[in-house]
Amino acid sequence: MMLNPPPDLQALREFSAAIGADPLIIQAAGGNTSVKQGAAMWIKASGTLLAEAQAKDIFVPVDLPGIQTAIAEHHPHADQPAEFALEGSLRPSIETPLHAVFSQRIVVHVHCVNTLAIVIRPDAQAVLADRLHGFDWAFVPYVKPGAQLATLVAKALGPKTDVILLGNHGLIVAAETVQAAQALLTRTISALKAPTRAPRAPDLAALAGYATPDFPPLPGDHPAHQVALFDDLTAVAGAGSLNPDHVIFLGIGNTLLAPGETVSEAVARRAASGLTPPLLLLVPKAGALMRADATASALALARCLGDVLLRLPVGVAVQTLTAEQNGDLLNWDAEKYRQALNAG
Repeated sequence: MMLNPPPDLQALREFSAAIGADPLIIQAAGGNTSVKQGAAMWIKASGTLLAEAQAKDIFVPVDLPGIQTAIAEHHPHADQPAEFALEGSLRPSIETPLHAVFSQRIVVHVHCVNTLAIVIRPDAQAVLADRLHGFDWAFVPYVKPGAQLATLVAKALGPKTDVILLGNHGLIVAAETVQAAQALLTRTISALKAPTRAPRAPDLAALAGYATPDFPPLPGDHPAHQVALFDDLTAVAGAGSLNPDHVIFLGIGNTLLAPGETVSEAVARRAASGLTPPLLLLVPKAGALMRADATASALALARCLGDVLLRLPVGVAVQTLTAEQNGDLLNWDAEKYRQALNAG
């Protein structure tokens, strides 16, 4: 027999679609929302788009006590959300354990660019303490999404904590109603809002000289250009991956063209290092090229990179994911599944 969905699932669908359509809050298949009712939790399915929450059936009910017990007992199955699905053929989000540890009915996890611009910094906790006066919040350093992260979040939660900041990852808010969650998300993002740098014009003539049929320039107003137009942001991008979805949808790190290097030489250089072929190529002081067959998800994460770094103050350090953390993401079955769903 089909489970009866929560009466406010439709309200959650509407809210999910609204934030999913905002690239400053959600990119590609990132982010997830959920609602609890009794022994079940309805959560966004892995690889689906919050933007399509009203047009498609993207929510999956899971056994809430079952996954909570698995997390508490550190059972390996806690990292296999599909084993807790109560109906349907879609896999529950890889973040299902994260939602399950909250007592609040509504949980919203986003990758908003204002948050990312802070939580990629080694001084993130100090910045957050200055911005989040009046909030009941906690910060959790980066670990791979899944049961381990859920366990750390559970330990960080106080009796009334309803805002969690995740190092190099994003933001979670929790509330008893959809309306309250929406208000809390808006208030939190507003508190974290940072000024953006004045954008510079890409050198489209120079980019045309580098471009190939496989790697045309991005549109002139694309934020990824800005990463190549500010020397400090170019250095940050060249240092490595800043968040998990970048690794999943764009690959590890970023490829910068060296002086006098051609696109084919840059592609060969990356291949020689054992990395996947590049999707985004940054041409310092000129702009960005994007592989012609890049997916919508890759394009969304390229935009995210620009949107985040334009909010990074001059001279501020960042921390990137380690080689081990990158490898954990790419070798994780749950993420391979999400990649396959977003291959188009």
